[in-house]
Amino acid sequence: MHRRRNTHYSSRRGFLRTSTGALAASAAIAAISPRAYAAENNTIKIALVGCGGRGTGAAAQALSTKGPTQLWALADVFPERLTATHQNLSKTFGQKVDVPPERRFVGLDAFRKAIDSLDAGSLVILATPPAFRPVHFEYAVQKGRNVFMEKSFAVDAPGVRRVLAAGKLASDKNLKVAGGLMWRHDPAREAAIARLHDGMIGELVMLRTYRMHGAVGMSPRRAGMSELAYQIMNYNSFTWCNASFFVDWLIHNIDICCWAKNALPVAAHGHGGRQTRTAPDQMFDHYCVEYIFEDGTRLFAQGRHIDNCYSTFTDYVNGSRGSAILMTNLSAANPRIYKSHVQSRENEIWRYEGPTPDPYQVEHDLLFDAIRNDKPYNETERCAKAAMVAIMGRMASHSGQLLTYEQALASNLELAPGLEKWTTESDPPAMPDTSGRYAISMPGQTKEF
Repeated sequence: MHRRRNTHYSSRRGFLRTSTGALAASAAIAAISPRAYAAENNTIKIALVGCGGRGTGAAAQALSTKGPTQLWALADVFPERLTATHQNLSKTFGQKVDVPPERRFVGLDAFRKAIDSLDAGSLVILATPPAFRPVHFEYAVQKGRNVFMEKSFAVDAPGVRRVLAAGKLASDKNLKVAGGLMWRHDPAREAAIARLHDGMIGELVMLRTYRMHGAVGMSPRRAGMSELAYQIMNYNSFTWCNASFFVDWLIHNIDICCWAKNALPVAAHGHGGRQTRTAPDQMFDHYCVEYIFEDGTRLFAQGRHIDNCYSTFTDYVNGSRGSAILMTNLSAANPRIYKSHVQSRENEIWRYEGPTPDPYQVEHDLLFDAIRNDKPYNETERCAKAAMVAIMGRMASHSGQLLTYEQALASNLELAPGLEKWTTESDPPAMPDTSGRYAISMPGQTKEF
């Protein structure tokens, strides 16, 4: 799910959907809990790195957890984005937001200053575009900070390997790490997948996932804006920054399907391209990837953002004795299980009817509980491997080749080499030609591994 601007971040996190009054009530409940504000050292300080929609929403959820919390520092490349986040969160959370000007950091090195401002036991939220995640996560762990990191975690195999190494170090340091694959904490999906693992529809023989909707826009360049800033602002549009919309938008669904199968694919091939898109960026407007599991079964993943076409956002499973819907649409999973591959009401044998808490909030509740009560908590490996599966699908589509998971993970191709040394005036990996257009991947010609 792509990040919205601050004025629309409610669509990403449900921040404004949950009214200001309700959030205030949540804060009040936390304030009267036995541990709340009992002592200064019981307050968990939070630094937010990346003040777009994802980051602002994640900070809102963190501040809504049980027990005393305090937003301590903010960091972003764009000062206006940082200011908007500060104003929005201050309006809702009042004194829980304590970020004076000296702890509002701007620039590509702002993440270091924000993380350095925290003390032991604090939390850093990493919500910049995925290209920056390995560098930021590595630094946070080295500094001994607990971490919540948004997906997609990396854009290439070297980045995934850095994330995995930092995650191992986090375990060695007893740090708590959560990743933004929140559907793993959705009771509806948990209940449905538990039944699939118990054999309710037999052996799983095929899985399918789809994300298809209207075209994604591209913001115009502002006067005086550097090329790098322009691309970061439009991070969806550049493969080095966002890994492709296939990775960043389908990673949730791919993760859920792998969870249902209880395995990772061993190989993939696929295709994609630009058929209707006119923006001068690097985005494909459609992908189709076939993943192959070790037992020979398949996962088919399709992504498309083209106007005036059939739209769906769904996950399906077919088994030897029936089928299942794991997700109906973005707003509600509403999973069902059927005794047939004809998914009609008369063939339905199970439907989830339990509680439906916001999984975005649940993932933070679990993380903060682990921090406060020193419980083992590290989602790095699962998140990094989900990212690698999605990246493998992009690699297969962009190159036009079949490749194995081992080949993909071993790739040394970096989409943004030397990123940690960049300044705001550095040239990004993708530069426009004389007509202002950017090179796109060409299956059969592009090398991705």
